[in-house]
Parts: sequence; structure tokens; C-alpha cells
Amino acid sequence: MLSVLRNRSYARLLAAQLVALTGTGLLTVSLGLLAFGLAGRNAGAVLGTALTIKMLAYVCLSPVINALVARLPKKPVLIGSDLVRAAMALCLPLISDIWQIYVVIFLLQAASATFTPAFQSLIPSVLTKEKDYTHALSLSRLAYDAEALVSPALAGILLTALSYRQLFLGTAAGFLVSAALVATTSLPRHDPKAYPESLWHRTTFGVRIFWKDRHLRSLLVLNLVVAAPTALVLVNSVVYVQQITGRPETGLALTLACYGGGSMTVALLAPWLLARFGNARVIFSGATVIPLTLAGAAGIPAAAGAGQGWLPLLGLWLVLGAGTSAVLTPSSRLLRDASTAANRPYVFTAQFSLSHACYLVTYPLAGWMGATAGLGWTSAALAILATIGVAGAFLSWPRLTRAPIRPAPSEERSSEQP
Repeated sequence: MLSVLRNRSYARLLAAQLVALTGTGLLTVSLGLLAFGLAGRNAGAVLGTALTIKMLAYVCLSPVINALVARLPKKPVLIGSDLVRAAMALCLPLISDIWQIYVVIFLLQAASATFTPAFQSLIPSVLTKEKDYTHALSLSRLAYDAEALVSPALAGILLTALSYRQLFLGTAAGFLVSAALVATTSLPRHDPKAYPESLWHRTTFGVRIFWKDRHLRSLLVLNLVVAAPTALVLVNSVVYVQQITGRPETGLALTLACYGGGSMTVALLAPWLLARFGNARVIFSGATVIPLTLAGAAGIPAAAGAGQGWLPLLGLWLVLGAGTSAVLTPSSRLLRDASTAANRPYVFTAQFSLSHACYLVTYPLAGWMGATAGLGWTSAALAILATIGVAGAFLSWPRLTRAPIRPAPSEERSSEQP
């Protein structure tokens, strides 16, 4: 897998992704603490609203921006997006009112909705061999998992010497380093004539591919299963840690690190698991674990009342991380096998947009229900939602076997053009 790093252009792009993800991880921790500092016990509602705004930017802007910048050189698009993200991160330490969080988060995530699809569509051009590209997908999944593990730990260390507002400077630094790495990377020559179709065609092309493919339609429902625990973890971890269990700020970093540790463990074991059990069994095993664990999280407030909530919280977050990774890691294979070199950027952009659309349901649910009805009822509601998603995905899936999920794309599909 690591042999793909011999390609210097890809190695620099991966490094840019890693440092940007580290900055984003610091943002997750510091934003949660900022929300708690401004809103107290209603921090979950603030985070739920902020993350809903993030998802609106991803869902509504990502396909449109991807279509708009398709004819532009990728390097200035990536650099410009990173510079906007860095500028917004520098605004966050100055925030004094909740509404300001919403404005800055929208602008920052609009830039992320530009960066991520452009980055993903660039990799197949840098790594033209199918094997190398597959390895790049695996490394990308590990990069996200490593960020979920390393960033909270780094935040915990930094919080011993810095305030949470100063952590935003680390976020800005991550985006600036990412921009510098992209600027020094040699990228393939861009051909704007390769995108002759209309803006509307380019915007909707990936979604239309999803609609025609049964496996990808099943993946849409699985995205809802993943969105349920992710919303609980990102929106309400700070409330679980500081209000329910009474732990200090560093406890939030440890809780998020447990979630990332579970995810990374499954990602590292994924090649062996997939070879032994097959993609579908790994996916549905993780999907089944998620609602059961969410149901267990509903009992954390009662356990905390008896003085026994802290360790169960860490254990449940570890399992939730493992379950989400078991679903997400093989999903790139579904996207790869359902696409061709010509339409792959559009398929990945569609997955980026459609998967985040699920968070428009789970983030408000986790935030506002947590603030009004309590975290126990919120976890139970998310467990029910995830259970419905698992059932829908299982019924949509054509077949469960130990063989690979899909054959190689047919010659007819290979000829399909965007």
C-alpha cells in the first residue's frame, strides 16, 4: 500500500490532506468548547445548528461548485479554498455571540465543499493505474481515521498550556500548510475541453449514476446509518463529558480519541477482514453494531447518576467508531466498481453530497432533541433511525455473498462519458 507514496505528487497531496485534517480535528474540539462556553448546557443545540449549516453547504454547494470549477485548473482551486478556510479559522477566536459561529462556519464549510471534491477528482489523474488508485483510497480512509485519533490527543496536550480559543490558530496553520504543499506539487496538465457538457449535466451526473445502480442506492441508506452515531458523537460528546459525567475539557479530547481509535483499528484490519469475510459482510456487521451501541448510549445518563458513566462512555464511543469504519472503509470499493475513469469524479462528488445530506436529519435531531428531551431519549431516537437504515439497506442489497460485491465495470459502462 505504501508503495504508492513513491509518486511525489501524490505524496505531497496526501501530506496536504493530513495537515488539513489535523487542523479540522482541532477545530472540532475547540468549536465544541467554544459552544459550551457561550451556551452552557445548550451547547448541543448550538453545535447541532452549526453542523446543520455545514451540511447545507456540503449538500447544496458541493455539486454546483464541482461543476463550476471543473474547467478550472485544480491547483488554484485547492489553494484558494485553503486560504479561505484559514481566514475563517482566524476569525473564530474573536467570536463573542452565537450567531457569529453560524456565519463563519458557513463560509468555512463552503470552502471545504470546494476543496474536497476537487481534491478527490484530482487523485485519479495523478495515479492512473487502478491498483495505485485503490491503495490511495485506503490511505485516504486511514488519514481520516488517524485524524480522528491524533487530533483529539493533540488537542488534549495543547489544552494543558493553551486556551481553547488559541486552538483555532492551529486550525488556520493546518490550512496554510496544506495550501503551501499544494502550491509546490506538480500536477497533471488541465484540459478544460474535457468537460464539454452543460453545467446542469455536470451537476446532476453523479446523482443519476447513483439512481441507476442498486448497490449505490443501498449505500445511500447506509449513509444514514453512519450519520446517526456521527451526529451523537460530534454534537453531544461535549455535553456527555462536561455536564453528564462532570469531566474537564481534556476529557472531551479523550472521548473523541476513543471514537477515532475504534475507527482506525477497523481500518487497519480492513484488508484482512475484507479478504476473509467479503465486503458485504463487513459492511452489514458494522451497520448492525451501530444501532445496538446507540441504544446502550441511552443508558449513560442513568449510569452517570450512579457514578459509573465515564468508562462506559469511552467504551461505547470506541465501538461506535469501529462500526462506522466497518461501513465506510469498504464503501470506496462500491464507488470505484460502480464508476469509470471518466465519471469517477462525479460519482465521488455525488457520494460526498448525498452522504452529507443524511446529516441534515441527524445533526438537528441530536442537537435540539438533546437540549430539550435529554441525551437518553436522543440516543434512543438515533438508534431507531439507524435500525430503519440497516433494514432498508439490507432489503435494497441485491445479494449477500462472500464474493466481491461487484464485478469489474462492463465495457458498456466503460464507454459512458460525463
